[in-house]
Amino acid sequence: MADMNEFNRRVIEEFRSNDGKVGGQFAGAPMILITHKGAKSGRTYTTPLVYTRDGDRVVIVASKAGAPDNPGWYHNLAANPTVTVEIGNEKFQARARVTSGEERERLFNAHAKLMPQFNEYQRKTTRRIPVVVLERIA
Repeated sequence: MADMNEFNRRVIEEFRSNDGKVGGQFAGAPMILITHKGAKSGRTYTTPLVYTRDGDRVVIVASKAGAPDNPGWYHNLAANPTVTVEIGNEKFQARARVTSGEERERLFNAHAKLMPQFNEYQRKTTRRIPVVVLERIA
């Protein structure tokens, strides 16, 4: 876990230093930062994620690379849906909502079409990978 925290810290620093652009394995990928409140701890966390768009909405997928459990950020958003989103040098408040049914299928398929590794993540796990939309709060 310490290694992942350090990895994320470096990605966050690079993102904020380069108007949302990062290199390495995420070079060219659409990246966002979400700042969210811990479900149990109440602490504030910032997480770098890849995303797609559905109209004005931002779409994120809780794949955790196909792990058997959902990522911590997913549980945090489910408990505390108001988040801060950073895209490039833009920063705004949003409300997270977990999708279901046809909407979840459509959004997951659109996400995986742009980033095919998400299909592999779904094949690696028996859980239904959650899809979350972030809707800007006016």
